[in-house]
Amino acid sequence: MIRPLLLAATLLAAPMAQAQGTAGPYLAARIAGFSNDYAAAGRYYDRLIRAEAAGPQVLENAIVINSVLGRFDRAAEAAQMLEEAGGSSQFGDNARLVVALQEGDFARASELMTDATIGGTLLDGLLRGWIAAAGGETARALEAFDAVAETQSFAAIAHLHKAFVLSMAGDFESAEEIYSGEKHGPMNLTARGVEAHAQALVQLDRRDDALELLEAALGLTNSPVLEDLQARIAAGETVLWDVIRDPKDGMAEAYFTLAAILAGETSATYALLNARAATVLRPDHVDGAVLVGELMEEQGQYALADEALTAVPRDHPSYFAAEITRAEILLAAEREEAALEVLSALTRSNPDRRLVWTAYADALRRLERFERAADAYDRALALVDEVTARDWFLFYARGIAREREDRWEEAEGDFRRALELNPDQPQVLNYLGYGLVEKRVKLDEALDMIERAVAARPDDGYITDSLGWVLYRLGRYDEAVEPMERAVQLRPMDPIINDHLGDVLWMVDRKREARFQWRRALSLDPEEAEAERIRRKLEVGLEIVLEEEEAAAPIAAAQE
Repeated sequence: MIRPLLLAATLLAAPMAQAQGTAGPYLAARIAGFSNDYAAAGRYYDRLIRAEAAGPQVLENAIVINSVLGRFDRAAEAAQMLEEAGGSSQFGDNARLVVALQEGDFARASELMTDATIGGTLLDGLLRGWIAAAGGETARALEAFDAVAETQSFAAIAHLHKAFVLSMAGDFESAEEIYSGEKHGPMNLTARGVEAHAQALVQLDRRDDALELLEAALGLTNSPVLEDLQARIAAGETVLWDVIRDPKDGMAEAYFTLAAILAGETSATYALLNARAATVLRPDHVDGAVLVGELMEEQGQYALADEALTAVPRDHPSYFAAEITRAEILLAAEREEAALEVLSALTRSNPDRRLVWTAYADALRRLERFERAADAYDRALALVDEVTARDWFLFYARGIAREREDRWEEAEGDFRRALELNPDQPQVLNYLGYGLVEKRVKLDEALDMIERAVAARPDDGYITDSLGWVLYRLGRYDEAVEPMERAVQLRPMDPIINDHLGDVLWMVDRKREARFQWRRALSLDPEEAEAERIRRKLEVGLEIVLEEEEAAAPIAAAQE
């Protein structure tokens, strides 16, 4: 595997002397590159190239930027210019390879791969196999995949691509031996592998086995594609094997495979290069488009992320999942109403999908539109055929929405139902325990819940704050100091936790320290109502504030 070059590293290199009038675009391109603003950087590098002010470093950066944008033709042109100037670039070689594969010039692609590695052992080996398959040389393709499998860490991937080739050639029996693990051992298939295996079983007239496989997979993952395939098989529809329709699809899959491996593990830029190659070679590669969108979102490039996801066809089973991801991106970009409109439209077009209603409810809850959120969670729960342990979060989230709407009895019921499904879930234990404390009821039970939550997540500042606060509410001020101080250490920038520590310190007669914590809490920009209360405590002291609130006495442990 080649060691990926980071985009930032290329941009840090010393600039070449710029032609007169091009210093501005050059500087702008560097700044855009540093901030991962690929679209702007691409425009500036194009200007430099047109102005014939592109030295080797500019050309290298232009290759990378254009590849990330999926403009491999422009990247290849920059690579050609770099070569003519006596330079070389692995990114440039890859761009030219993608163009050759896209154009079906497999002879040219083979030439590019003869001298040195372009994408590393895995990618190059997979591509060689698919290039052989494109030439009708199935046996040679299988040999290429076997060669890749000699590297143990790549074996499962190589075997899967081998099964793809066999399936594409119509040899479903041999392919099924690989999918099932009979040939090379357990495959631990991803959703795409399960889809291929199920389709192969259908071609072998083993529909019941295909349905059993899909049922097991859907018990572990939510995959719209697998759900759609399951429904079509159960309905007796004709199901063809179309995961890989031709060798070019296989080449796209090779790039996607590498991109999926690299995502989150190395340079996001390098993962993007490969994901873009997958979508260029196979424009309907939905998983590739979603991966591009997710990678762009991670880098704050919301417009490019949105653009990638809008490429998912409306009639594709993953359309609604892609739209949910797009709504998340719009929320991250603070386009809140646009995000809600995307999700609202999905509830109209997919009214029977629980995941759609859940996503809509989650977004409404995040935006503190709790009444509508609770209603949306109602719709999601109504679509649950049989409640299982995995559904704890729906009850928990609806409980939060109801609690924020001052519907405590209903909220408490939801939290307790969530705990029935997941008894030791620390988030639920903490939220319910804290709620009981604030309601000043069942405090012994609340303390037990929060202590269990802290034991499960000792480094969670919010949960540790809850423990300190329930001890404070019980009048056990000395015991409250240690967990509250630890909560502030864990979450030093939270105004509420700092305020809580101030209250605890005041009650153990550490008044100077208490005033310091209250002032710190004010500096952290609390909500205005909380800020007004803190200012009042600084003015007259905590006891008077509590008297004014008719809450001066410690709370007795209630046994309601």
